[in-house]
Amino acid sequence: MKNLDFYHKPRIVKVLKVKVESPTVKTIFFKDKLASKAKPGQFLMVWIPGVDEVPMSLSYIGGGGDISAITVKMVGEATKALHKLKNGDIFGIRGPYGNGFNLVKGDVLLIGGGVGVAPLLPLIKQLKNFGSKPVLIVGAKSKDELILIREAKKILGLKNVLTATEDGSEGFKGLASNLLEEILREGKLFKQIYASGPELMLKKVLNLALKFKVEAQLSLTRYIKCGVGLCGSCAINGLRVCTDGPIFSSKILAKIKEFGVYSRDASGRRIKIE
Repeated sequence: MKNLDFYHKPRIVKVLKVKVESPTVKTIFFKDKLASKAKPGQFLMVWIPGVDEVPMSLSYIGGGGDISAITVKMVGEATKALHKLKNGDIFGIRGPYGNGFNLVKGDVLLIGGGVGVAPLLPLIKQLKNFGSKPVLIVGAKSKDELILIREAKKILGLKNVLTATEDGSEGFKGLASNLLEEILREGKLFKQIYASGPELMLKKVLNLALKFKVEAQLSLTRYIKCGVGLCGSCAINGLRVCTDGPIFSSKILAKIKEFGVYSRDASGRRIKIE
């Protein structure tokens, strides 16, 4: 059994590089041995000194010399502070935590909405090495907000990366889940669907997976404080996203009544998802 103290103990890492992905998204590269051994879909607890500690999925895992990265959208105080980091600055991490995606051979489809595409990038690399045949859908509101497209095309090739924008500025006009529905209606058979993004998108992906009888794995986002199952902030119908997830099968999510309906705020109060 692995010594969990190594994972729970905060580690200080140095920013090696910051890459601007879009007007609101940056990728921060750092070196850490434990992070470089994470499974796609697992997350880190990222500590910004004097600000906060927040969960972040890994968008790059184990590049040469134990290099990994997180891809951060600026939405609040903590992420704003992360966006201000420069080469040589430091921040803290714990983990990796949670369960990652399970690899499935054959034709598989991945769908990422917004910054939700980040944990899918290391997944498509592993799926390719595993002998799978992945197709990736990346969705965003506009062309300017599509991220990690170039990297995905290098791995999968041009024809296996599809885009969807709500304003029609690139690729399919509409939601990524609408494009998924069109593909499934055309009769294309997939062994598995992998999804990461806003919960309303994930709810539609789940409904489509159930309708077309395709098994799916979905990355669920909740308010996570401890990351180790103690505080219960991320509880959903008796499950804890930080330890039971964040990756859940379609079979499990189909039984969770709160999924796609309610989330919880910092105080644990249920709030309607809109």
